[in-house]
Amino acid sequence: MIVATRIFFVGGLTSFRALFYWLTPWIYVPTMLIAPLFQILLFAYIGRSAGLQSDKFYLIGNALQYSSIPCLFAMAQSIGGERFQETLSAILVSPAARIPLFFGRSLPVVLNGALVATFSLGVGSLILGVHLPAS
Repeated sequence: MIVATRIFFVGGLTSFRALFYWLTPWIYVPTMLIAPLFQILLFAYIGRSAGLQSDKFYLIGNALQYSSIPCLFAMAQSIGGERFQETLSAILVSPAARIPLFFGRSLPVVLNGALVATFSLGVGSLILGVHLPAS
């Protein structure tokens, strides 16, 4: 049990740090925090000019989309990086249990996606003046 917990947390954190080893905050902020805001504003203003839906529709839709984009990107890069470096086969034949191994690698990615979506939803609602009830 202790080994599985260690694989889950330490392996996941190490994998996430290795995935974004080249990123500095100056690259992370525009990529993961500023780009979603501009996409929300783009679609909200297009929707306003076309008169199709309210700003709330575009705000929630794009925030949900940006909860999945970091997850898809990071997990694809993680598996692709393991294949490129030819370490995926070594991971798969290791005696470590696969559930903590792969879920540990996905937890930081999912938390990153939740952070990006929450930031986009909060700041986008402030910029667009949309009131979202807590419920």
